[in-house]
Amino acid sequence: MRKIKLYIASSIDGYIADLDGGLDWLSKYPITPEFNYGYDIFFESVDSVIMGGRTYRDILNMDVIYPYESKTSYVITRNKISSLKENIRFITNNVIETISDLKEKEGKDIWLVGGGEIISMLLSHDLIDEMIITYIPTILGDGIPLFLKSKKDSNWKLINSQSYDNSVLTVEYQQIV
Repeated sequence: MRKIKLYIASSIDGYIADLDGGLDWLSKYPITPEFNYGYDIFFESVDSVIMGGRTYRDILNMDVIYPYESKTSYVITRNKISSLKENIRFITNNVIETISDLKEKEGKDIWLVGGGEIISMLLSHDLIDEMIITYIPTILGDGIPLFLKSKKDSNWKLINSQSYDNSVLTVEYQQIV
């Protein structure tokens, strides 16, 4: 069975974006050959990405080439968004059933890109198998939290950690079932 892996950056106080959804605070810590944070290896290990509609729209509004063009994207949204790309699929209902079915299909692992509501939803249904969180040495004070309040506990085992000379820390957890 494929694994769903959350791979995400967070401030050290637990936010994945500022109050407006902005990510400018990450610009001081770009992925470079020197500080890759395991991104290249991780990117090759997945063939699909899952994200929320807001995350998808934010990416489209950036002045960049769509970063997941070589992967199949699954966008969880309340409102269907038109796409000109054939490798982008929208999930507007039966989210948990659709994601569970996706895990059962043949292929590489699945990257859960974000955002906070989708992370919370999938955590509450035990659909996230691993988390790779890159902590950026910044305190935002407020914003979009990595983990929204949950009604369900889950336990995780640390499987790897890596600190970098620029004070960034990456931790990898595996869910204990």
